[in-house]
Amino acid sequence: MNLTNQVTPTKEQFVKLMKEYPPEEPVVMINLLKFKAKSDTGDETGEEAYARYGRNVAPLLKAAGGRVLWSGKVNMTVIGDEEDHPDMVLIVEYPSVAKFAEMSTSEAYRNIAHDRELSLTYGGLLASNTAVLGAI
Repeated sequence: MNLTNQVTPTKEQFVKLMKEYPPEEPVVMINLLKFKAKSDTGDETGEEAYARYGRNVAPLLKAAGGRVLWSGKVNMTVIGDEEDHPDMVLIVEYPSVAKFAEMSTSEAYRNIAHDRELSLTYGGLLASNTAVLGAI
């Protein structure tokens, strides 16, 4: 995996999400996070800066009807690239892609987004929905 220099979506990625994701379905955002050893300010770790971002984004997430489903630190890779894996996975559900877009483009979000950007070397985001699989 190449977990560097990808923290914010390109305009094309955001437009594609808005055009192609089913508008009436909830969207589950899977965040693959790799922290900087030191944040861009240099006075804290990337993980500490991201924790501040998390505290500040929580009320915006709640106002958008979103919720954290799960988060956890990655201890090791069992299958895949053992050298470069995320530090944390965070799974967040929004009632719709429109609610995600409303929150993530708001002025209130823009005022705190810098903490996400200065804390991460990689902030992959996968838009997904719940799938019912056959018997495994």
